[in-house]
Amino acid sequence: MTRGGRDYASGMDLSYPADVESFRATIRDWLVAALPSGWFEPGFTQTDDERAAFNETWTEKLFEGGWICAGWPTEYGGKGLTLLEQVVLNEEFARAGAPMRADFFGDTLVGPTILQWGTDEQKREFIPRILRGSIVWCQGFSEPNSGSDLASLQTNAVLDGDEWVINGQKVWTTQAQHADYAFLLARTDPGAPQHAGISYLLVPMHQPGVDVRPITQIDGTAEFNEVFFSDVRCPRDNVIGGVNNGWKVAMTTLGFERGSSSTTGYRRFMKEWEVIVDEARRRGRTPHRLTRDRLVRSWSKIKIMEINGYRTLSDELHGTHSAALLGSCNKMFWSEAHRDTMELAVDVLGMAGQVLTGNQATTTASGPRRGRADYPVSDLQASFFFSRSETIWGGTAEIQRNIIGERALGLPKEPRP
Repeated sequence: MTRGGRDYASGMDLSYPADVESFRATIRDWLVAALPSGWFEPGFTQTDDERAAFNETWTEKLFEGGWICAGWPTEYGGKGLTLLEQVVLNEEFARAGAPMRADFFGDTLVGPTILQWGTDEQKREFIPRILRGSIVWCQGFSEPNSGSDLASLQTNAVLDGDEWVINGQKVWTTQAQHADYAFLLARTDPGAPQHAGISYLLVPMHQPGVDVRPITQIDGTAEFNEVFFSDVRCPRDNVIGGVNNGWKVAMTTLGFERGSSSTTGYRRFMKEWEVIVDEARRRGRTPHRLTRDRLVRSWSKIKIMEINGYRTLSDELHGTHSAALLGSCNKMFWSEAHRDTMELAVDVLGMAGQVLTGNQATTTASGPRRGRADYPVSDLQASFFFSRSETIWGGTAEIQRNIIGERALGLPKEPRP
């Protein structure tokens, strides 16, 4: 990657071109003007009412500023930003701690998929609503018996006149209880090979036959769900990329979250690490050599996440097309590193980590969470619980090792039963 006139791979020049730095200043100025007074002051807090009021108006401010999906082409409502401009946009919002998405699934996954594969009619129907944040999406991919082996999915869609009739079950479906639409994979040709008979459908969620059942976790939160589809209807024209071409379209969707956020992902883990250090100091743990050693190991892994982010960005800028392998390496590394860090956090807390601290909202490395009254948790407790799932969702650590071993290292394929 060439940055600041030198090759990144050989010179490790982490500076940005002057025009990109000028754009960074524009973003900073906008954030200072748009965020509440005192936002950047140490110790800034908001009451629940103030946070609610902020959330109600922030999406509209983002839209007016043109920051929602700013990397999209101008003809579809974006700013047409270059990749490096998108990178600094992410960096400045992350540095400010300001939300920059209306709906993650819409902005980052299904929106770009519609832009690449959708018809003009589909773009006119869905893209403006994604840009305004007026439509909420969920992802209907995983099934009870089709997690890592996604192509074995059994949810089916049968054409009935101008509508698809969908029957089946999805699981681990984040925000399904709030979603207006699901971008869903269904088998539309049961006689075709596994990968060849799948279609990618945009399915309305607010209709008879859609049964959403939240999955309550140990800390009382229920951010993901089981979803049952019983004779659910979907317009015939809501197929993205053509009938029975859903596998290719889905692989496009899964490849979109790369590049622009690569240099910011580590920041949430670093903020959490700083909380753990503060707890260790407060509880007198830092004189212990083992604790100090584990804190340093955790810090070094977070810095490796940062370096891996620049590797991913470099790959994207160079077009070297190794992102799939980098993604597998990165996913395996950060998920296992975060799990280890949260085990350290519980050890630092000691017995206090086993004690309930009162019902409260929490903001963790995985986002805001809230425990129920019967199992209220602290920030670190909530993050500890959630970290147990991170080596599973998005591709298990075992599957990532197979991908790295077989595709990168050329090792023999895992024996199949």
